[in-house]
Amino acid sequence: MKKCPYCKINVGGDLVKCPLCQSKLTGEADKAYFPKIDAMQKRTLLYKIQLFIVWIIVIVAIGFDFMFKVRLQGHPDLHWSLLLAMWILVIDFRLMRSLRPGTGSARKMTVMVFLSLIMLLITAYFLGFMDITLKIIIPIVITGMVIANFVLSMIDKHGNTMSYLLTGILIGLIPCIIMYLIDKSMSVAWVICSITSAIMLVGAFVFKGRAVAAELERRFNL
Repeated sequence: MKKCPYCKINVGGDLVKCPLCQSKLTGEADKAYFPKIDAMQKRTLLYKIQLFIVWIIVIVAIGFDFMFKVRLQGHPDLHWSLLLAMWILVIDFRLMRSLRPGTGSARKMTVMVFLSLIMLLITAYFLGFMDITLKIIIPIVITGMVIANFVLSMIDKHGNTMSYLLTGILIGLIPCIIMYLIDKSMSVAWVICSITSAIMLVGAFVFKGRAVAAELERRFNL
């Protein structure tokens, strides 16, 4: 058993430092009280390796952009490396967060979709495809998210999915209502998105009425 020369206490296990004064222990170590978590150490190493690779890609891209003046065709003044760095770092951050245990699938997907849509809007603004992004790409992505969250809410047994389903439905319905009130028209993709959102909302009430009511009461103190 190890001993602290300053606190004069015996310390079991294989600790290196005293738990009280953090001084180095003396004596022979006993059998470890807690097993080493090799899986966590391997996962941490993988995180560091992939993060290092990501930063290599970002630095190389910035070097080609700013030092070698490599430009995208049709966009001579655009620093494309900054857009690339934004996409890579945000996606990498979300992937690392998503791999952590205890995070629900609906939350992972919803947050990832919203972040991707924000990055897509920024990219579309600089590359000049904002119109197709707003009218086609965004409603299609939201429609897919709403359907996926509906499926997850039907099989979820812990009540952690309904908030993300209702959030997706609102995101799918509110823009359609605003566009219709302003322009009296909307793209086909937004029409499909609004119809799908309405169907999923009705389905949520039909199959999970109590869960919907409980979620609304919890969120809005009804």
